[in-house]
Amino acid sequence: MNTQTTFRIPRWGRCMAAIALAAAVLGTAPAWARRDSPSPAAAIEIRRTADGIPHIRATTWRGLGIGYGQAQAEDALCTLADAFVTFSGQRSLYFGAEAKPQTRSTFGTPANLDLDFFFQAFAGAEAVEALKREQPAELNELIAGFAEGYNRHVRALQAGPQRRGDAAHACADAPWVRTIGPEDVYRRMLAAGLAGGYTHFVAEIANAKPAAATPPAPANKFSLSTRLDIPVGDAHGIGSNVLAFGQAATGERGGSVLFGNPHWYWGGPDRFYQAHLTLPGKLDVAGVSFLGIPVIMIGFNNDVAWSHTVSAARRFGMFDLTLDPTDPTRYLVDGRSEPMHVQQLAVAVRRADGTVDLVRRTLYRTRFGPVVDLGARNAALGWSARKAIAIRDINADNPRIFRNFFRWDQARSLDEFIRIQREELAMPWVNTAAIGRGDGRVWYADVGAVPGVSDALRASCATPLSKAFAALDPATPMLDGSRSACEWQTARGAAQAGTLAADRMPSLLREDYVANMNDSFWLTNPAQPLTGFASVLGAEGRALSMRGREGHRIAGELAAAGETSSRRLANRVMQKTLEARSYTADRFKSALLDASCASGSVDLPAEEAASKVRTTVDVLQACQVLRNWSNRADAGDRGALLWDAFWTRVLKIPAKELYTTPFSASAPLTTPSGINAADPRVPRALADAVEDMAKKGWALDTPLGERSFVRSEGHQVPLSGGCDAEGYFTIACANEGDYAMGDRSHGNTYLQVVYFDRRGVHARTLLAHGEKETAVTNGPGAAPVVRYAKKDWLRFPFREEDIARDPALVRKTLRP
Repeated sequence: MNTQTTFRIPRWGRCMAAIALAAAVLGTAPAWARRDSPSPAAAIEIRRTADGIPHIRATTWRGLGIGYGQAQAEDALCTLADAFVTFSGQRSLYFGAEAKPQTRSTFGTPANLDLDFFFQAFAGAEAVEALKREQPAELNELIAGFAEGYNRHVRALQAGPQRRGDAAHACADAPWVRTIGPEDVYRRMLAAGLAGGYTHFVAEIANAKPAAATPPAPANKFSLSTRLDIPVGDAHGIGSNVLAFGQAATGERGGSVLFGNPHWYWGGPDRFYQAHLTLPGKLDVAGVSFLGIPVIMIGFNNDVAWSHTVSAARRFGMFDLTLDPTDPTRYLVDGRSEPMHVQQLAVAVRRADGTVDLVRRTLYRTRFGPVVDLGARNAALGWSARKAIAIRDINADNPRIFRNFFRWDQARSLDEFIRIQREELAMPWVNTAAIGRGDGRVWYADVGAVPGVSDALRASCATPLSKAFAALDPATPMLDGSRSACEWQTARGAAQAGTLAADRMPSLLREDYVANMNDSFWLTNPAQPLTGFASVLGAEGRALSMRGREGHRIAGELAAAGETSSRRLANRVMQKTLEARSYTADRFKSALLDASCASGSVDLPAEEAASKVRTTVDVLQACQVLRNWSNRADAGDRGALLWDAFWTRVLKIPAKELYTTPFSASAPLTTPSGINAADPRVPRALADAVEDMAKKGWALDTPLGERSFVRSEGHQVPLSGGCDAEGYFTIACANEGDYAMGDRSHGNTYLQVVYFDRRGVHARTLLAHGEKETAVTNGPGAAPVVRYAKKDWLRFPFREEDIARDPALVRKTLRP
């Protein structure tokens, strides 16, 4: 049976030996117990240009890693140190078992103890070694150098008094800030891969035990269907926009333009970091990566540019297990009883009195994957005496992700870029769009690691439970675990067992445009819908999100603008993609107001009124504010806040009752359409919005920027944009009931507009949350935040002469 036991270790004040013991159990070592490999003799240069962007130049792969590790540590030490604690399974040791991470991430905010068991199980020594074996030697050198560069900064801070009073290094003396080894970087890489699968259910995997009387509580408040409907992370809208325009749109033979715009975390371990990496003759690439990752993940070199959006495809699946009636830790496959693989885990936990315990649990694995107990979300999906559910994440066995990025960073043409993607089949949970120098085509693909589940397999391996599960989530495959024939199928020539082949995944080359706003692959370009693919890849013929419809409206306008060069179209793209227009207001506002404003007042029943008594609400001013509003969410716009409150309440009306024309796959960019404004719930939604604004003390015509802002360096910086539901393309979506953006928010992060000419690459970029981890918590680093708020695109200094003449240039040379 699953057990949890504790072993007493000496008090915290005398527990350095205890930490060493815990580290030994975990496969890590504290700073004082590890020696790093010697640094290369060649100098490494970190040149910072406008907004503090580091351009790292070195003569060896290891040296390049040292420079990048040092630069990231300079700007985000506390976030990185906290992340390395997390991925090594040590949060309970330093922060307590019941506490939770302070910032959000792709793994959510489960209790520390659950996170520790989870990462011990899936980012342990065996997984690290397996990942390392599959990387090219040059990438392993880069990783080792990154750890060394990070350590150089940590040691310098901990040795010197200059950190005193420096908010950026407030954590330098904390016991959880330690030097790291390459294994810590590999763990961080493993965690990134699991973001589209296992991390959906950290608590339910870490706490699963046989026939539990009390199923493990979920780590968030979502229903199961809602949780499964969020592809990555812990909120709707965590995703991206991408638009790519070919020569038919640029009017220039061989010309193309790429716009990339992840909507991502403004704080925490998955925050983006912008950099430029140069190893002469081998690598020259710029863009962003997650903190702790030493390769560029979204960006450009002198020959290609690319970006990603979160994919609608499922990267995991479930198996309906039939258990051996004599033992709930055994399951039946083809009539034969198989034992679950038992993995014993131990986590070091610091108690309130300063003592440290080792807490032990057992993780249960099957041939299909670990057991997940979803009983607290749905009783039928719990671990009982007769039934259990196994979950399999395709990326738990995908070591190619960062090898793929490493190869892309060095790609010399769009054709090479495409070939790498098809060879590696590595992309973990994202769509890809790309352009190439002198190439008038644009590329879209959801080609990567996808479970080998055809619709025929899904149908033949259905069980009564899986059919019921499909009503909750039609995308995630749940197959019969009692038959070996129901294991995921492996395509001929596949890079990994249990995966689809590249030619069974959607891709498209066009000369006008491709676009994705986190809807499925289906409508990448309305002129050429992609059809005939397995449902595990995402739904075909389904309604687009309002943001998706706005994205295609923007793309269509730009593609038809009649431009004559890539440069001119790029300038239009920069302006158009930050207009912050509300698609829902453009389409539905007039009809809604015509119905809601006719009498000038609305009666709210007691159960809907803020005062809880029957109320007559004067809506005349609200109607005037909304009629005067431009339907845009710039910082100075008056009406965006009121529309948000109104539309949010309108959306509570079921879609089939709200719209007069339902969605039609033959008119996907314009349906559903028509609003049933005569529904009495519509005027009540407006009245309730007015009441809500009054309760908050907000004037109905409050400028958006008075509530939507970020605090940086003592200033309140007003922001533009809104959330997905209102159909904004420009995303600023803080937290429920709040508009202030900070390190727990998500929204526009890194934005790039890239094109090529005879000189090579030209890029304009913005980094909404800045480089420094303190930039959105009222600390240092405001310059890029202010630049983003002003929509002042940065001309990225990619060539050596551009770096040399940057007015903000600061050089630092690292030596052994």
